[in-house]
Amino acid sequence: MTSTSMLGITVLIDWMQRYADKITEHEPLLTALDAEIGDADHGINMQRGFEEVRMRLVHERTDDLGAFFKSVGMTLLSKVGGASGPLYGTLFLRMGMVAAGKRTLTPTEFASAVAAGVEGIRQRGSARPGDKTMVDALTPAIIALHQALDDGATLCAALQAAAIAGEAGMKATIPMQAYKGRASYLGPRSIGHQDPGATSAFLLIQSAAESICAAEAHDS
Repeated sequence: MTSTSMLGITVLIDWMQRYADKITEHEPLLTALDAEIGDADHGINMQRGFEEVRMRLVHERTDDLGAFFKSVGMTLLSKVGGASGPLYGTLFLRMGMVAAGKRTLTPTEFASAVAAGVEGIRQRGSARPGDKTMVDALTPAIIALHQALDDGATLCAALQAAAIAGEAGMKATIPMQAYKGRASYLGPRSIGHQDPGATSAFLLIQSAAESICAAEAHDS
């Protein structure tokens, strides 16, 4: 898979399966982080939602990438509790709008779809960078992704750069005071804790990088 190669349903299903695996692996961490500044349910809710996504992927028959992302989004809206369901659901629904009717995506189209999803999250949660939310991981990741693609990188390399930026954004939430969500009720006491939403968001980008890089290695 080169910088101009197309992404089809197989690699996107692999992305969702890898992410479901990561959520299961990191559920204790996500729950512990949320126990510090939230309702202690982020890991549990995310695992429930993505296990349902995983089950539905077994029966996935569509080649329409828009329909695929819509299915993921609707599943999360119906199965994930708290704020995570609407936010992650919106991300995939917005991606589905960009990918509607397409059987493949170019790297640039994929990046645009993810960017549209992140903008959907920002709008739905009224969150900005610095508010101590998942936006703090996703925004630098999207900037790095687009910059790397503009510089001629493969999608694998671009997503690896995005994951590095997303991880840095995740860690940058530790000294922040929360201004959105349950954590905002703590005021200054939210300082010193890593945001659980930013953590699951970083894992999403990391999973995408792993899936795309595996596909590129297989095709090379």
